[in-house]
Amino acid sequence: MRNVVGIDAGGTLTKLAYIDEHDKLQFKIFPSNNFLLVKNWIEQNLHIEEIGLTGGRTEQLLSVLKTMKSIQYIVEFEATIKGVKHLLNNEGHSIQKSIITNIGTGTSIHFMDGDHHVRVGGTGVGGGTLTGLSSIMTGVTEYDEIIEKSLLGNRESIDLFVKDIFQGMEAPIEGHLTASNFGKVNILKDAEHSSNDLIATIQALVGEVITTLSIQFAEHNNTEHIIYIGSTLSDNEHLKKVIGNYTKLKKRQPIFLENCGFSGAIGALLNKIEQS
Repeated sequence: MRNVVGIDAGGTLTKLAYIDEHDKLQFKIFPSNNFLLVKNWIEQNLHIEEIGLTGGRTEQLLSVLKTMKSIQYIVEFEATIKGVKHLLNNEGHSIQKSIITNIGTGTSIHFMDGDHHVRVGGTGVGGGTLTGLSSIMTGVTEYDEIIEKSLLGNRESIDLFVKDIFQGMEAPIEGHLTASNFGKVNILKDAEHSSNDLIATIQALVGEVITTLSIQFAEHNNTEHIIYIGSTLSDNEHLKKVIGNYTKLKKRQPIFLENCGFSGAIGALLNKIEQS
């Protein structure tokens, strides 16, 4: 239905999902600190008559949109799961049981078993941590630049690895595991750290915290698969590598879905279409 748009009003970004004239799913992103941009986009697309809405900043967006369209709200967790199932089906995955880790400004972790799903935990470490620490420590504030620099960075002079502790000995666990994030800073006091190195280290910190929690919940719920979603993963190959490698090391299967940052918006879109 071309007259419907799904909107996920998140803490940092507002994501839109809609179907174009060729019946293809399309996406838009706007900053959540300027909802007028969302309103203007809707007004410019006159064929949009109905809105499926979700996300933590729903009320703030509603105050801008007012009653300009037929709007239906769906709880964020419900919308996200609906969107994830749609993306899994599109990519040919047949997964009934999994952990779903949603990395947005913060991180929310869910357990899905068929049609049943429940939030099992989360952490304040997420995309907001990545951009916040990068800004404070390097002055780099733009997400795209953070991603670019992380690919060029090296953590060796900043993070303390297991192999650094067990020098000349056989380590009891994988030597390249992080023993202490930023643990070498006080050891190598005269070392200079580039913005690239610092940002790569921040990314690793964020990725490892999130992955550790996800693995613990996967073990507790006896599930092999961990589906990582959220806008912080969009075009972020360095973070995906950190998360993917650590997940595999712990004998779990990571899944990164295409367009995973729009799971909530897709779910809101599908819910509105189903109810129309």
